[in-house]
Amino acid sequence: MSKPFLVAAICAAASAVLPLQAAQLTAQESRWLRAAAPVLDYSKSISLPVDVIVQPQASAGAVPLAMGFAGGRCKLVLSMRGNPDAEKVLAGVPAAEQALLIEAMAAHELAHCWRYAQGEWHLLPAGFVETGRETSHDSALLAAAKAMRDTRREEGFADLVALAWVQRTNPGEYARVHDWLSGVRAGVAVPRSGHDTRAWVRLAGNGAQFDSRMTPFAAADALWREGLLLSE
Repeated sequence: MSKPFLVAAICAAASAVLPLQAAQLTAQESRWLRAAAPVLDYSKSISLPVDVIVQPQASAGAVPLAMGFAGGRCKLVLSMRGNPDAEKVLAGVPAAEQALLIEAMAAHELAHCWRYAQGEWHLLPAGFVETGRETSHDSALLAAAKAMRDTRREEGFADLVALAWVQRTNPGEYARVHDWLSGVRAGVAVPRSGHDTRAWVRLAGNGAQFDSRMTPFAAADALWREGLLLSE
C-alpha cells in the first residue's frame, strides 16, 4: 500500500474538530474506538494526557488516526467522515481480523504521545549525535531533509512500540500483525522518506526482541537505537 501506516499531525484549529463527547459517533468511528480501547485504557493507567477528537469532515485520503499536540496534551484524531479511503490500510484483511490491527495503530499513535510527553520529540537518544553533513544552495531543501529524518525516526520508534504492544498483549498474533505492517511499509513511495521504517520493522521479525515485562516504550528502545544506525 502506498498510504502510510499512520502519521503524527498537528491538530487542527478547535473550530475544525469536535470533542468526542460532543460528537454523535458513526458506526465506523465506534468500531475503531472499541478496537483502540485497550490502548486508551493503558494511556490512562500511565497518566498520559490523551484526548480523543473526531473530525466532523475529513479530507479524502486522510489517515484514519493521527496524533496531534496542543496545549500540553495529546490529541488522537479520527478522520473518517467524508473519507472513503479511511480504511484503505485494512484492505484485504478480513473484518474479523481488523480489530487488533486498529489496536496496533492506536499503540503506534500512543508512542508519539509518549515521546511528546517525555519532552523527547524529534530528539536523538542519549549517546547519539548527528553525523555527516548535508549541503545545498537551497536552505528549504536542507530543512525538508532534516524534517524527513526527524519524522522517519519517530515513525520507526512508533512502529516498534506498536509491535511491542502486540507482543505484550497478543503474542500469538504477532506474526500476523508484523506481516501486515511489513506489507504496509513495503509500499512506501519514496525510500528513506518520513515513513520508510523498513529497517526497524525488519529488526523486529519475530517479536522475541521485546521484553513483555517492560513498558512497550522501554521494550522498543534498544531496537530503535539499533535501527537508527541502519536507517541514516
